[in-house]
Amino acid sequence: MTTGVLFNTDRLDAGEFINYARRLDALGYESLWLPELFTRDPFATSGFLLAATERIKLATGIANIYARDPAATVASASALAELSDGRFILGLGVSNAGLNKARGHAWQNPITKLTDYLNAMSKVKLTCPQVEYPVHVAAHGPKMLATVAKLADGANTYLMPVEHARSARKALGPDASLNTMLFCLHDDNPDTARATARKAIAYYVGLDYYHRAWRGLGFDDQDFVDGGSNALIDAVVAWGDEATLRARIQAQYDAGATRVVIIPVGAGMGGQPDWTLLEALAA
Repeated sequence: MTTGVLFNTDRLDAGEFINYARRLDALGYESLWLPELFTRDPFATSGFLLAATERIKLATGIANIYARDPAATVASASALAELSDGRFILGLGVSNAGLNKARGHAWQNPITKLTDYLNAMSKVKLTCPQVEYPVHVAAHGPKMLATVAKLADGANTYLMPVEHARSARKALGPDASLNTMLFCLHDDNPDTARATARKAIAYYVGLDYYHRAWRGLGFDDQDFVDGGSNALIDAVVAWGDEATLRARIQAQYDAGATRVVIIPVGAGMGGQPDWTLLEALAA
Protein backbone atom coordinates (compact mmCIF):
# COMPACT_ATOMS: atom_id res chain seq x y z
CA MET A 1 0.00 0.00 0.00
CA THR A 2 1.24 3.47 -0.94
CA THR A 3 -0.03 6.31 1.22
CA GLY A 4 0.42 10.05 0.84
CA VAL A 5 -0.79 13.16 2.65
CA LEU A 6 -2.36 16.38 1.34
CA PHE A 7 -2.94 19.29 3.72
CA ASN A 8 -3.52 23.04 3.34
CA THR A 9 -0.29 24.40 4.80
CA ASP A 10 -1.03 28.11 4.31
CA ARG A 11 -0.87 28.85 8.04
CA LEU A 12 2.50 27.15 8.59
CA ASP A 13 5.62 29.31 8.63
CA ALA A 14 8.85 28.14 6.99
CA GLY A 15 10.13 26.30 10.06
CA GLU A 16 6.78 24.60 10.70
CA PHE A 17 6.58 23.70 7.02
CA ILE A 18 9.95 21.92 7.12
CA ASN A 19 8.98 20.15 10.34
CA TYR A 20 5.72 19.01 8.72
CA ALA A 21 7.55 17.48 5.75
CA ARG A 22 10.29 15.88 7.85
CA ARG A 23 7.78 14.43 10.28
CA LEU A 24 5.79 12.83 7.46
CA ASP A 25 9.07 11.53 6.04
CA ALA A 26 10.01 9.99 9.40
CA LEU A 27 6.56 8.42 9.78
CA GLY A 28 7.05 6.61 6.47
CA TYR A 29 4.50 8.34 4.27
CA GLU A 30 5.37 7.84 0.62
CA SER A 31 4.39 11.28 -0.71
CA LEU A 32 3.47 14.80 0.33
CA TRP A 33 0.99 16.59 -1.95
CA LEU A 34 0.85 20.37 -2.35
CA PRO A 35 -2.31 22.12 -3.58
CA GLU A 36 -2.39 25.22 -5.77
CA LEU A 37 -5.07 27.83 -5.19
CA PHE A 38 -4.05 31.36 -4.18
CA THR A 39 -1.21 30.14 -2.04
CA ARG A 40 2.49 29.23 -2.17
CA ASP A 41 3.69 28.17 -5.61
CA PRO A 42 3.71 24.35 -5.57
CA PHE A 43 6.87 24.01 -7.69
CA ALA A 44 8.95 26.42 -5.62
CA THR A 45 7.62 24.83 -2.46
CA SER A 46 8.40 21.33 -3.75
CA GLY A 47 12.02 22.35 -4.29
CA PHE A 48 12.20 23.84 -0.80
CA LEU A 49 10.86 20.67 0.84
CA LEU A 50 12.78 18.24 -1.36
CA ALA A 51 15.97 19.93 -0.17
CA ALA A 52 14.87 19.55 3.46
CA THR A 53 13.89 15.86 3.32
CA GLU A 54 15.59 12.58 2.47
CA ARG A 55 13.07 10.02 1.23
CA ILE A 56 9.53 11.31 0.84
CA LYS A 57 8.29 12.31 -2.62
CA LEU A 58 6.84 15.76 -3.29
CA ALA A 59 3.83 16.11 -5.56
CA THR A 60 1.75 18.95 -6.91
CA GLY A 61 -1.84 18.19 -6.12
CA ILE A 62 -2.86 19.76 -8.36
CA ALA A 63 -0.93 22.36 -10.40
CA ASN A 64 -3.39 24.37 -12.48
CA ILE A 65 -2.62 24.06 -16.21
CA TYR A 66 -4.03 27.57 -16.79
CA ALA A 67 -1.36 29.05 -14.52
CA ARG A 68 1.71 28.26 -16.67
CA ASP A 69 2.44 27.15 -20.22
CA PRO A 70 3.44 23.55 -21.08
CA ALA A 71 7.13 24.39 -21.54
CA ALA A 72 7.32 26.05 -18.12
CA THR A 73 5.67 23.03 -16.51
CA VAL A 74 8.06 20.59 -18.18
CA ALA A 75 11.08 22.69 -17.23
CA SER A 76 9.98 22.89 -13.58
CA ALA A 77 9.01 19.23 -13.26
CA SER A 78 12.14 17.95 -15.00
CA ALA A 79 14.41 20.10 -12.85
CA LEU A 80 12.74 18.96 -9.64
CA ALA A 81 12.91 15.31 -10.68
CA GLU A 82 16.57 15.65 -11.71
CA LEU A 83 17.75 17.51 -8.63
CA SER A 84 15.86 15.28 -6.17
CA ASP A 85 16.94 11.97 -7.70
CA GLY A 86 13.42 11.21 -8.92
CA ARG A 87 11.40 12.27 -5.87
CA PHE A 88 8.98 14.53 -7.74
CA ILE A 89 5.45 13.73 -8.98
CA LEU A 90 3.65 16.12 -11.31
CA GLY A 91 -0.05 16.41 -10.55
CA LEU A 92 -2.05 18.53 -13.01
CA GLY A 93 -5.64 19.67 -13.35
CA VAL A 94 -7.93 22.16 -15.06
CA SER A 95 -9.29 23.53 -11.74
CA ASN A 96 -12.69 25.16 -12.36
CA ALA A 97 -14.23 28.07 -14.26
CA GLY A 98 -14.67 30.33 -11.23
CA LEU A 99 -11.11 30.08 -9.95
CA ASN A 100 -9.62 30.46 -13.42
CA LYS A 101 -11.76 33.51 -14.12
CA ALA A 102 -10.46 35.01 -10.89
CA ARG A 103 -6.94 34.46 -12.24
CA GLY A 104 -7.86 36.27 -15.46
CA HIS A 105 -8.19 33.21 -17.72
CA ALA A 106 -10.97 32.44 -20.18
CA TRP A 107 -12.49 29.03 -19.46
CA GLN A 108 -12.14 26.41 -22.21
CA ASN A 109 -13.60 22.97 -22.76
CA PRO A 110 -11.75 20.88 -20.14
CA ILE A 111 -11.11 17.87 -22.39
CA THR A 112 -9.80 20.01 -25.24
CA LYS A 113 -7.69 22.15 -22.91
CA LEU A 114 -6.16 19.15 -21.18
CA THR A 115 -5.53 17.21 -24.40
CA ASP A 116 -3.81 20.15 -26.06
CA TYR A 117 -1.75 20.84 -22.95
CA LEU A 118 -0.51 17.27 -22.49
CA ASN A 119 0.27 16.93 -26.18
CA ALA A 120 2.24 20.18 -26.07
CA MET A 121 4.16 18.95 -23.02
CA SER A 122 5.17 15.80 -24.90
CA LYS A 123 6.85 17.94 -27.58
CA VAL A 124 8.94 20.12 -25.27
CA LYS A 125 12.68 19.58 -25.63
CA LEU A 126 14.98 21.15 -23.04
CA THR A 127 18.60 22.06 -23.67
CA CYS A 128 19.55 21.01 -20.13
CA PRO A 129 19.15 17.43 -18.83
CA GLN A 130 15.54 16.38 -19.35
CA VAL A 131 14.37 13.88 -16.75
CA GLU A 132 11.15 11.89 -16.81
CA TYR A 133 8.63 12.10 -13.98
CA PRO A 134 5.13 10.65 -13.45
CA VAL A 135 2.22 12.79 -14.64
CA HIS A 136 -1.08 12.36 -12.81
CA VAL A 137 -4.18 14.34 -13.74
CA ALA A 138 -7.26 15.24 -11.68
CA ALA A 139 -10.17 13.39 -13.30
CA HIS A 140 -13.61 12.20 -12.26
CA GLY A 141 -15.86 11.86 -15.30
CA PRO A 142 -15.56 9.12 -17.93
CA LYS A 143 -14.34 11.44 -20.71
CA MET A 144 -11.62 12.94 -18.55
CA LEU A 145 -10.56 9.51 -17.28
CA ALA A 146 -10.38 8.24 -20.88
CA THR A 147 -8.16 11.21 -21.78
CA VAL A 148 -5.90 10.50 -18.82
CA ALA A 149 -5.66 6.82 -19.77
CA LYS A 150 -4.29 7.82 -23.18
CA LEU A 151 -2.04 10.73 -22.31
CA ALA A 152 -0.87 10.52 -18.68
CA ASP A 153 0.45 8.04 -16.12
CA GLY A 154 -2.55 8.14 -13.84
CA ALA A 155 -5.49 9.98 -12.34
CA ASN A 156 -6.24 11.76 -9.08
CA THR A 157 -9.77 11.60 -7.72
CA TYR A 158 -11.11 13.82 -4.93
CA LEU A 159 -14.14 13.56 -2.65
CA MET A 160 -15.44 10.44 -4.36
CA PRO A 161 -17.12 7.44 -2.71
CA VAL A 162 -15.32 4.11 -2.89
CA GLU A 163 -17.65 3.00 -5.71
CA HIS A 164 -16.06 5.65 -7.91
CA ALA A 165 -12.64 4.02 -7.50
CA ARG A 166 -14.02 0.83 -9.05
CA SER A 167 -15.38 2.64 -12.10
CA ALA A 168 -12.23 4.78 -12.38
CA ARG A 169 -10.03 1.70 -12.33
CA LYS A 170 -12.12 0.17 -15.10
CA ALA A 171 -11.86 3.34 -17.19
CA LEU A 172 -8.10 3.67 -16.68
CA GLY A 173 -7.26 0.04 -17.29
CA PRO A 174 -4.94 -2.11 -15.19
CA ASP A 175 -1.66 -0.24 -15.67
CA ALA A 176 -2.39 3.42 -14.91
CA SER A 177 -2.03 4.80 -11.39
CA LEU A 178 -5.16 5.73 -9.48
CA ASN A 179 -4.65 8.14 -6.58
CA THR A 180 -7.73 8.58 -4.42
CA MET A 181 -7.72 11.66 -2.19
CA LEU A 182 -9.57 10.72 1.00
CA PHE A 183 -10.68 13.15 3.71
CA CYS A 184 -10.06 11.46 7.08
CA LEU A 185 -11.38 12.60 10.46
CA HIS A 186 -10.47 10.91 13.76
CA ASP A 187 -13.85 11.29 15.51
CA ASP A 188 -16.34 8.49 16.20
CA ASN A 189 -19.18 10.76 17.32
CA PRO A 190 -21.59 11.01 14.34
CA ASP A 191 -22.84 14.50 15.22
CA THR A 192 -19.49 16.22 15.75
CA ALA A 193 -17.76 14.27 12.98
CA ARG A 194 -20.37 15.20 10.38
CA ALA A 195 -20.39 18.83 11.51
CA THR A 196 -16.61 19.05 11.11
CA ALA A 197 -16.76 17.24 7.77
CA ARG A 198 -19.41 19.64 6.44
CA LYS A 199 -17.20 22.62 7.23
CA ALA A 200 -14.21 20.95 5.57
CA ILE A 201 -15.94 20.24 2.26
CA ALA A 202 -18.48 23.11 2.15
CA TYR A 203 -16.84 24.75 -0.87
CA TYR A 204 -16.96 21.56 -2.95
CA VAL A 205 -20.56 20.71 -2.09
CA GLY A 206 -21.56 23.88 -3.93
CA LEU A 207 -19.76 23.03 -7.20
CA ASP A 208 -21.84 21.78 -10.12
CA TYR A 209 -19.22 19.42 -11.51
CA TYR A 210 -19.07 17.56 -8.21
CA HIS A 211 -22.86 17.36 -8.33
CA ARG A 212 -22.64 15.73 -11.77
CA ALA A 213 -20.15 13.16 -10.55
CA TRP A 214 -22.13 12.40 -7.41
CA ARG A 215 -25.41 12.09 -9.32
CA GLY A 216 -23.80 9.37 -11.39
CA LEU A 217 -23.16 7.49 -8.15
CA GLY A 218 -26.76 7.60 -6.96
CA PHE A 219 -27.02 10.93 -5.14
CA ASP A 220 -29.54 13.64 -6.04
CA ASP A 221 -30.11 17.34 -5.44
CA GLN A 222 -31.41 16.74 -1.92
CA ASP A 223 -27.97 15.45 -0.98
CA PHE A 224 -26.35 18.80 -1.86
CA VAL A 225 -28.32 21.14 0.42
CA ASP A 226 -27.45 22.30 3.95
CA GLY A 227 -23.81 21.31 3.55
CA GLY A 228 -24.54 17.81 2.31
CA SER A 229 -26.76 14.99 3.49
CA ASN A 230 -25.54 12.48 6.05
CA ALA A 231 -25.36 9.89 3.26
CA LEU A 232 -23.11 12.11 1.13
CA ILE A 233 -20.89 13.12 4.04
CA ASP A 234 -20.46 9.52 5.14
CA ALA A 235 -19.61 8.44 1.59
CA VAL A 236 -16.94 11.04 0.83
CA VAL A 237 -15.38 11.65 4.27
CA ALA A 238 -13.92 8.81 6.32
CA TRP A 239 -14.65 9.43 9.98
CA GLY A 240 -14.52 7.24 13.07
CA ASP A 241 -11.96 5.48 15.24
CA GLU A 242 -8.61 4.21 14.00
CA ALA A 243 -9.94 0.82 12.95
CA THR A 244 -12.77 2.41 10.96
CA LEU A 245 -10.38 4.78 9.21
CA ARG A 246 -8.00 1.95 8.34
CA ALA A 247 -10.90 -0.03 6.92
CA ARG A 248 -11.99 2.93 4.78
CA ILE A 249 -8.46 3.30 3.41
CA GLN A 250 -8.19 -0.42 2.72
CA ALA A 251 -11.52 -0.30 0.86
CA GLN A 252 -9.98 2.20 -1.56
CA TYR A 253 -7.12 -0.17 -2.32
CA ASP A 254 -9.53 -3.08 -2.69
CA ALA A 255 -11.52 -1.02 -5.19
CA GLY A 256 -8.48 -0.39 -7.38
CA ALA A 257 -6.56 2.54 -5.90
CA THR A 258 -2.79 2.54 -6.37
CA ARG A 259 -2.22 5.26 -3.80
CA VAL A 260 -4.50 6.70 -1.11
CA VAL A 261 -3.72 10.31 -0.22
CA ILE A 262 -5.00 11.17 3.26
CA ILE A 263 -6.42 14.65 3.79
CA PRO A 264 -6.42 15.07 7.59
CA VAL A 265 -9.43 16.94 8.93
CA GLY A 266 -9.88 18.07 12.51
CA ALA A 267 -11.64 20.72 14.57
CA GLY A 268 -9.60 23.25 16.55
CA MET A 269 -6.20 22.34 15.06
CA GLY A 270 -5.05 25.94 14.63
CA GLY A 271 -3.79 25.42 11.11
CA GLN A 272 -1.84 22.29 12.04
CA PRO A 273 -2.63 18.80 10.72
CA ASP A 274 -4.04 16.23 13.13
CA TRP A 275 -0.82 14.48 14.07
CA THR A 276 -2.63 11.94 16.24
CA LEU A 277 -4.51 10.81 13.13
CA LEU A 278 -1.42 10.85 10.89
CA GLU A 279 0.66 8.92 13.40
CA ALA A 280 -2.10 6.34 13.85
CA LEU A 281 -2.47 5.77 10.12
CA ALA A 282 1.24 5.76 9.26
CA ALA A 283 2.16 2.27 10.47
